[in-house]
Amino acid sequence: MHRLLFASVLIWPALVAGQIRVFPEPREIKPAEGSFAIAGARIALPAAATAADRYLARMLQSDLSDRYGLAIPTVPAGNLKPGDRAILMGVISNPGIRARATKLGLKTTAPEGYALDVSPNMVMVAGTDDRGAFYGLQTLRQLIAGRGESISAVRITDWPTASFRGIRLYLPGRENLGFFKRFVRDFMALYKFNHLVLEMNAAMRLDRHPELNAGWIEFGRDLNYSRRERSMGPRGEFQDSAHHDTGDFGVIEKEEVAEIVRWARLNHIEVTPEIPSLTHSYYLLTRHREMAENPKIQWPDTYCPNAPGVYKLLFEVYDEYIDVMKPSMVHIGHDEWRMPWGECERCKGKHFGDVFGEDVVKIHKYLTSRGVKTAMWGDHLIARLRGENGQPRKTATGFEYRTPGGLSAEQVKKWIPKDILILNWFWNEQHPGQGEVNDRDLEAWGFRQVYGNLEPSIQNWTERLKRRGVLGGAPSSWAATTELNFGKDLLGQFASSASMLWTGKPLDRRASSEGLQGLMPAIRRNLSGVELPSEHGDAVATLALPGGNAEAARQAMPQSEWKGGTVQSGRVTFKLADPVVVGVAGSKPAPWPGESAAIPVGEDPTSIIFLHALAKRAGNSMAYRTIYNFADSADLLGWYEVVYQDGYTVTVPIRYAVNIAEWKQPAHYCYEAASVNLGGAGTFYAYEWINPRWGKTVKEIRLKGTSGFVSARGGKIRDNGIILGAVSIVKKRPHTDPVITTAVPED
Repeated sequence: MHRLLFASVLIWPALVAGQIRVFPEPREIKPAEGSFAIAGARIALPAAATAADRYLARMLQSDLSDRYGLAIPTVPAGNLKPGDRAILMGVISNPGIRARATKLGLKTTAPEGYALDVSPNMVMVAGTDDRGAFYGLQTLRQLIAGRGESISAVRITDWPTASFRGIRLYLPGRENLGFFKRFVRDFMALYKFNHLVLEMNAAMRLDRHPELNAGWIEFGRDLNYSRRERSMGPRGEFQDSAHHDTGDFGVIEKEEVAEIVRWARLNHIEVTPEIPSLTHSYYLLTRHREMAENPKIQWPDTYCPNAPGVYKLLFEVYDEYIDVMKPSMVHIGHDEWRMPWGECERCKGKHFGDVFGEDVVKIHKYLTSRGVKTAMWGDHLIARLRGENGQPRKTATGFEYRTPGGLSAEQVKKWIPKDILILNWFWNEQHPGQGEVNDRDLEAWGFRQVYGNLEPSIQNWTERLKRRGVLGGAPSSWAATTELNFGKDLLGQFASSASMLWTGKPLDRRASSEGLQGLMPAIRRNLSGVELPSEHGDAVATLALPGGNAEAARQAMPQSEWKGGTVQSGRVTFKLADPVVVGVAGSKPAPWPGESAAIPVGEDPTSIIFLHALAKRAGNSMAYRTIYNFADSADLLGWYEVVYQDGYTVTVPIRYAVNIAEWKQPAHYCYEAASVNLGGAGTFYAYEWINPRWGKTVKEIRLKGTSGFVSARGGKIRDNGIILGAVSIVKKRPHTDPVITTAVPED
């Protein structure tokens, strides 16, 4: 199910009205004259302010402080004086908000909707409900210009199309909790998602079953140490994907999980734990193989619903998660049932559809007794997808068997409760047994559905979203929740889904990728939590590159109209001369040397910015292809060697889709680099590397290309060239302290 992700990135229509840019695109936007100056303004709390109102004020206040260096006080609205410039946010039901909104002619009635008015003297956000006011603030955050100087005058009225706007992820591990909270606040909330599905497995401390935590750690360690993405059966049977990178292959504490849920709810995001059952149940079976359908497998993936004690174990795990997370709904999995049917002694003589249905009924009944709703993947409800009699398989060892198939329509009606929310990943018309006919079956059977694994390639989006019972959708991540994995693989998919779910509009496949790449520096800053030194106004100098590379540049960029002069990227100016070209040897040698001459530095730079591109397209595989080595799922083209005066050397990897792409018609965005349009010379990428050794002089830099790098798909990459157009440095900031020239002797 999760291997249907597409590598292509389709870009949404970013809205630009004058200088006003908001994403996702609002329904109504009317620019006006003037702007609201932020310095010296007040954030006003309405009378009878609620906790939600106070959070709006605190979020804006922290944004202005941390990002723009502005200390804007919060005051009661009743304390404002004539002439005070103020930002007032709240729900239209609040009398103070309603009175001011009425005076301004602002109206909002749709659920989760808001109206926003910016004038030179007042910023007003009025939400239909708390979520609406919150989304009005997210739009306001995007409207702040430059370094926080002002907000352009505008009037916006907006509300979402889909009620379920989600993302599906793995529970993060401890080292990535900070990144996860930034992703929730500064991506999901900012772009108006409202639901988060978190796969849990045994990655939370389980007090009643510590053996599951121990088994989970052992399981992940074994797969990583043996360099496996999943385990196989003893005769080569293909099993479920392991998802062992949930929790970064480890376990986090209940308090940390509770904090994740609290943080998400604070940002108006509902959390649904995905706790797999029946299938993808490795986490239950690492130390309970007696409950497996096939206990002879090294790491069993599927429990037997007829095994003694299996529901006692499952429900005790459910109880611990429910007690900590207090969800309104639990996702129970139930996808990709792959075991050889008929081999389990306890299930022989039974129809797989009845075994599946009885299992769902027991779990649904238990969750209902806990006051919790049920969600599940729906692939085994579709016989045309999974086969009426299962699917034939043959392993490399010659073993032939059939996997369980899909339920018949009669079995679906008999067994599957209609209040279960179905996650529909089988929406694509390009594959047999998928597409709108499946949507219509779920609709006819009376189910509510959400488009799971949502991609911008979904066909007939606007009409499908109107279908009875369709609530919305959720793109998915099938690798560990890390900045690298999301940055290089998923931001296009996530951002596209944000637009489609909010606006209800399909994406324009013919639009260029400039919209996404244009947002990438801000997205990177938000997700990394790091502002680049070049953003703070310090002096920038361009280094001199070794000359004599004009012919190499013409070979690497045959249609390019490369010219000298200067080019700007943000606050950084590059002086262009003849580029340096270094070869990347892959399946065959490259026509350029594999190493550059030294680029002298002789300074203590705060950061170094490389303006570079590739001669050809390279490859970026989804991170789940090499779970034991996420970084190398992106092609490694080369590296910069930064050599310090004391001889110490630091290498800076150059990876496709991470910090570089091809100069002509890029196929992928760059997460860590800003695109720089050089006109007829194509597109280059400005990648800023922060010097980790401040106070030490950098002697020189060398560029080197890889030789024979093997991609995540198992073959050597094709030959390529790294084109270095310029290198600039952010210089050490001068100061006025007295200069001490006498060295202090060492002890």
